[in-house]
Amino acid sequence: MSTERDEELRRSIIIGCRELASRGLSPGTSGNISTRRDAEGFFVSPTGMSYQELEPSDIPVVTFDGCWYGRRRPSSEWRFHRDIFRSRIEIGAIVHTHSPMATALACTRRAIPAFHYMVAVAGGDDIRCAPYYTFGSQALSDAALEALVDRRACLLAHHGVIALGADVAAAVALAGEVEDLATKYCAALALGRLDILDAQEMARVLEKFRTYGRQDIPEPDLEFGGDMPPAAGRVHPEPR
Repeated sequence: MSTERDEELRRSIIIGCRELASRGLSPGTSGNISTRRDAEGFFVSPTGMSYQELEPSDIPVVTFDGCWYGRRRPSSEWRFHRDIFRSRIEIGAIVHTHSPMATALACTRRAIPAFHYMVAVAGGDDIRCAPYYTFGSQALSDAALEALVDRRACLLAHHGVIALGADVAAAVALAGEVEDLATKYCAALALGRLDILDAQEMARVLEKFRTYGRQDIPEPDLEFGGDMPPAAGRVHPEPR
């Protein structure tokens, strides 16, 4: 029986799919999005449907034992959605794209190394590229799971990208970050010699990412002074 929360989750998939299209992250119907429903299964975008035509009732449910429910068949990539949700209980949503530059790298079987510290956004010191297997196959799902160990994103050789998040918005945002990194990496490769940040520096970056964006973390040499700065012309306290 569909609930108000089910409708909200289905709508989040539709919003995410349309954002992929509007941002150029997944041409046509090449991408797919899922969100965890409960301990039994997940919602996933249907196979082969225009994102602009999607309605909440078009979003099927797939259970972890391999049954689907609804009026539309699930994405052909339902296997890796199922397997990621089963193995990563902290993940609430999965986005798969064929974004241009990340897919170009994947077609050369390249990972994205620590050429820029922001690769840490995916959880490690690189974004791995899983080996090629036929789309929709169990072999592809197994390869993706391995590439995603301790990571929230990976490339799929000759295929595209998988990005994970707490919800659809977070997973879409990460897919966008991966595409941005891939674009910069391709540009850097075209310029010639490329330096890679070492493991020690990336360990520092990853530690900083653990608290990035939090409002409750103190920072050396930065002191909270109140809601508003002093009025113009007033004496400021001496620096410490």
